[in-house]
Amino acid sequence: MRKSILIFAAICALSSPVMAQEDRSQMDHSGHDMPPKSSAPPESTGSGYPNAADSIWGKEAMRASRKALYNTHGGMKLFWFQGDRAEYRARQGNDGYLWDAQGYYGGDSNKLWFKSEGEGSFGEAIEQAEVQALWSHAIGPFFDFQTGIRQDFHGPDRTHLVVGVQGVAPYFLEIDIATFLSNRGDLTARIEGEYDHRVTQKLILQPRAEINLSAQDIPGLEIGSGIDSIEAGLRLRYEITPEFGPYVGIEQEWKLGGSRDFAIADGEDPSVTNYVVGVRFWF
Repeated sequence: MRKSILIFAAICALSSPVMAQEDRSQMDHSGHDMPPKSSAPPESTGSGYPNAADSIWGKEAMRASRKALYNTHGGMKLFWFQGDRAEYRARQGNDGYLWDAQGYYGGDSNKLWFKSEGEGSFGEAIEQAEVQALWSHAIGPFFDFQTGIRQDFHGPDRTHLVVGVQGVAPYFLEIDIATFLSNRGDLTARIEGEYDHRVTQKLILQPRAEINLSAQDIPGLEIGSGIDSIEAGLRLRYEITPEFGPYVGIEQEWKLGGSRDFAIADGEDPSVTNYVVGVRFWF
């Protein structure tokens, strides 16, 4: 009898690790995040026919729910506005100011896009001011085709037809390219690019460049054919919140070709350095 008891105890001792392992394998893991055995969706996924709920509840009953689903998953209309540059410019001679703002209202594919920019020197008339109203249509995940009207509010009044593209290139380079045909037959173009490099989560260094071109001389605007001007600058921004960030920076402007000749004839410096302080905001 004693020998039988010892044999039974030995068997239990040897089998207990196996039993424990089996018990652990059968434990309820529903409360834990266990990785799925396979990431592939079931074969039945997508096998149903579109609008299957209509067969149960009826087409009329489902129309309101389907419309609400579209509106909350890409079909809603949004308003967005950004003051990209609102800055004071310290430079040799009279200090100046500049604004550059844009925004839109619309959905994913089509938007009403508006832009405004201008600059001048304190105590003098505005050197440049314009407003654009554009229809913007998505031509890819990251780019929009834009066309519309631009109205100038400085010097000789001009209205322009606008055609261009705007979007985000690889490596998050923001690009805005536009051509302008005025009501007087003047053909010009503008290429803008900027990139936000995050030094820290809140400190951002932004290189920016702009090139203005003209197909012909425009004496009334003191613009020469070819490359009219180039602007290149660096701005260091601190985002107090994602929607609001003051910045400081430096920007260099060059007038080239015929535009340079116009500037020299007027006694102006064709190369100007601006030390800027401003704020960038959006909502």
